[in-house]
Formats: sequence, structure tokens, C-alpha cells
Amino acid sequence: MTNNSTRLDHVVLWVADPVAAAGFYERSVGLEPLRVAEFAAGEAPFPSVRVNEESILDLAPLSSAERTRMLPGSADSAGHPVNHVCLSLPAGAFDALRARLREHGVPVSDIGHDSFGARGEARRNFYFRDPDGNVLEARHYGE
Repeated sequence: MTNNSTRLDHVVLWVADPVAAAGFYERSVGLEPLRVAEFAAGEAPFPSVRVNEESILDLAPLSSAERTRMLPGSADSAGHPVNHVCLSLPAGAFDALRARLREHGVPVSDIGHDSFGARGEARRNFYFRDPDGNVLEARHYGE
């Protein structure tokens, strides 16, 4: 990938309790939390979790929706359904995530096969929800 190619930087998820959401994504999904202490201290508007070296999920407090003013009507996006966010993992990490979610009591869907995505057909995939109802998909493409 080159520096002038388009990349996904972040996705903002509305959550009721950003600290609890960061804990879920750390413990159950295995993502690194960012700025949680700063958020708790009132020094950052929201915490995040790192998906990879280039992408994060921002965990925006639903209570701040009415103050969202980047575009007219932005506050109305709170509660608007995004169908799901998909995490692409190597096969071993895919299996480890599914096991970790079950270990933490997070319901997961059945395993699907040959689902189309950014890199073509994924060999396996499954879905789960975070505590705020956001739907995530996990998938892997190769061995």
C-alpha cells in the first residue's frame, strides 16, 4: 500500500458507556484500548480501540450526540443503524476471537462461508454484538 492510497482511518460507534465499551473491546475482542484514562479524566472527548496500525474504532458517548455539529443533522446519526463493521483476521486469530467471545458469554452467530468482502470471498465469517448493540462481523480470507 502506498502513502497516497485511500485507507480506512476510523469508524465512530455510539455507545452508552465508553469506558465499559473499551473494556469489552479489550477483553472480549482483543483490541488495544486508547485514551481511556484521558477520557475518564475529562481530557479526551472519547476513548478508542486500535484495530490495526492504521485503523481505530472511536467509542463516542451517546450523550454527546446532541452536541455533534460537524454537519447539519449530524446529531441525528445517533441510533441510526449501521448494518455492521467487519474485522478481517488471520485464521488462527479468527478462531481465538470466537473462543474468547464465547468465554466472555458473548453470543455469536453460526459460521458462514464464502462471504464476499474487500479481498474477495472470505472462507469463514461470524457475527456478534457489542454491549451497545453494534453488530460486528469477523472473517478470514486464507489459511
